[in-house]
Amino acid sequence: MKLFSVPKEILAVTENLQKAGFQAYLVGGCMRDMVRGEKPKDWDVATDATPEEIQKIFPHAFYENDFGTVGVVNDDAEDESLKVVEVTPFRIEGKYTDGRRPDSVHWSKNLGDDLKRRDFTINAIAYDPAKKEIVDPFGGQAHIKDKMIVAVGEPEERFAEDYLRMLRAVRLSAELGFAIEARTMDAIRAHAKKITAVSAERVREEFSKMIMSALPKEGIEIAHEAGILSHIAPELEKGIDVEQNGDHIYSVWEHNLRALQHSADRGWPLQVRLAAMLHDVSKPETRRWSKEKNDWTFYGHDVVGGRVARAVLTRLKYPKEIVENVSKLVRYHLFFSDIEKITLSAVRRIVSNVGPELVWDLMDVRACDRIGMGRPKETPYRLRKYHSMIEEAMRAPVSVGMLKIDGSKIMELTGEKPGPRLGWILHALLEEALENPDINTPDEMASRTQKLAKLSDTELKKIGESGKEKKEAEEEKELAEIRKRYGVK
Repeated sequence: MKLFSVPKEILAVTENLQKAGFQAYLVGGCMRDMVRGEKPKDWDVATDATPEEIQKIFPHAFYENDFGTVGVVNDDAEDESLKVVEVTPFRIEGKYTDGRRPDSVHWSKNLGDDLKRRDFTINAIAYDPAKKEIVDPFGGQAHIKDKMIVAVGEPEERFAEDYLRMLRAVRLSAELGFAIEARTMDAIRAHAKKITAVSAERVREEFSKMIMSALPKEGIEIAHEAGILSHIAPELEKGIDVEQNGDHIYSVWEHNLRALQHSADRGWPLQVRLAAMLHDVSKPETRRWSKEKNDWTFYGHDVVGGRVARAVLTRLKYPKEIVENVSKLVRYHLFFSDIEKITLSAVRRIVSNVGPELVWDLMDVRACDRIGMGRPKETPYRLRKYHSMIEEAMRAPVSVGMLKIDGSKIMELTGEKPGPRLGWILHALLEEALENPDINTPDEMASRTQKLAKLSDTELKKIGESGKEKKEAEEEKELAEIRKRYGVK
């Protein structure tokens, strides 16, 4: 019998249930992970106790759902995955008239009733930590070994209970690197359209999990093959077999998915992954043949793509921030990056268009675009140079604006009038502050200003010019450090 290492926090929950005379089994995703030799992301316990009985055993718990699940809180647990343990009664579910939720739920005393209602065999494994006993009535362990997603019982019945399970099968396939068993896949194909009966919010959650998996490209391909994608994001499928111009070796479809996969390989966040997937989504509708270039053109695909990305994500009920950010990233992904011609002011416009908080995500999307084209490097010299210019554009410049005093205050303190002397004083103060940042306080600046104001024009000009040179040297030093960091000149 295979033994599993179960954390003490989890054992405390199962042992307390059993001491009270109830059954207690580890079930679901945590069992699937342990059989695979992976650390569970969360922990689920199934029991024959009712929600009310569970709460009596665990006073530090909460019950805020319709499924009987009680959250048992472990405040002292250092591992986040152990802070809340979900304990759920064995369930018998009634018919699923709407294909989304059971018409009725009843508590059961039989573990078998609970396991047979589950979606896939790999999620229908139970383990009693006290007896060191595995209960696996549907061969889930064998299917994990074979890397197969298999529906429990009749696939069509399982999907009719909740059509989201069809997308979940695809997500698990991408997440785990498992294939979907033939009968299970056939049932998905037969009922793919019924995914539209599921709320957009639930679809979005599964879709996002797939996008955040290790193999999102494969997930999208399987969703297409299964007929589900056409009911979730049909805009992506328009790129299938759409030839591009000479810079690209892949179709629009393949290019977008390769860009998406690169974002996953780099571990980038959801909004970068969504933008990578959608960045060229509007190339099919903007494609025109150019006799002049003797090639395909896609003028305006970035602008149109931004609008399409917004429509797709809005339809899937993504949060407003995600919708806004992704549509911006798609809209501006085609920024001009010829370092022989690009100016710092043009870079500043890009930063202004997407916002300083989003500009680095934009660069990541551009990197994904390159890899999706089949290029060997995500950041060649010109993109590293562009990175450098962005940092230059966003940095706080070395200037008299850094001082804790300004021209108006100097004139108030000294009676100086607008003119060269005012500039000399400011640059003299800047030189002192660069040498010793501790003196850059309102009081110290005021004191030194009054001393400088007593100097002659000749003396003050000499000190001021020296300060200006110091400022320029510091500027050049900072820029050199930025360029060195990116390996550019």
